[in-house]
Amino acid sequence: MSDIYQAPQSDLEKAPSGEQVGGSVEDGLSGNYRFDIGDVLTEAWELTSGFKGTFWLAFLIFMAVYIGASIVAGIISTLFTMLFPGEGMTIFIEIIVNLVLMLIIMPIEIGFFIIGIRRAAGESSEASSIMSYFSKMLPLFFTYLLMLVMIMVGLLLLVLPGIYLMFAYYLALPLVIEKNMSPWQALETSRKTITHRWFTFFFFAIIVSIIVLASMIPLLIGLIWAMPMILIAYGIIYRNMFGIEKETLA
Repeated sequence: MSDIYQAPQSDLEKAPSGEQVGGSVEDGLSGNYRFDIGDVLTEAWELTSGFKGTFWLAFLIFMAVYIGASIVAGIISTLFTMLFPGEGMTIFIEIIVNLVLMLIIMPIEIGFFIIGIRRAAGESSEASSIMSYFSKMLPLFFTYLLMLVMIMVGLLLLVLPGIYLMFAYYLALPLVIEKNMSPWQALETSRKTITHRWFTFFFFAIIVSIIVLASMIPLLIGLIWAMPMILIAYGIIYRNMFGIEKETLA
């Protein structure tokens, strides 16, 4: 199979001018999008061919950065703890160091999602492209913090609202990068769009978890195929819900 997959015509016909692929934010907010779990997984599996090398090379890059940043963060934390002893100061330093580490890692994690989105649109990606989104570091960080606050408040309010938001906010972070949305706009766009198919999204997440667990049984070998497929599957869902901008595909 060719490395460049042509998305089904039904997913492309909404963008005759070539401006974007798939759905649109307006259609997503109105619930006018397709989301069939079987179709998503079938298409994702087909797209896995020719993508595994990109995925795992990107994963190695991510792990190298994560391990390196963690080592540096650990050294800095130890030095500051020695200079400013005390339990309260130690906790404060660890919190600050972990926040900085999160700032560095989060754009790379969402970079992973973007290569999945590109694959869902029929485009290839360089593994190193996951390092391209540090300019969105602060918006991603504030979106994530706001998301955590809202979910924690929801969990305190009889638990169920928190569980609802855990899944409803799932696509907020890629919207910050791909649609250049503000934190609250991204959270609300994700929430309102996913709410139309919330139970489908919930069951999809359960099925994905089962696939991951099953693929781990034979010495983790199944993960070679499962992890790229799952990333593409979420990219397909994003494509169908929101569409993919031409700048993302450039």
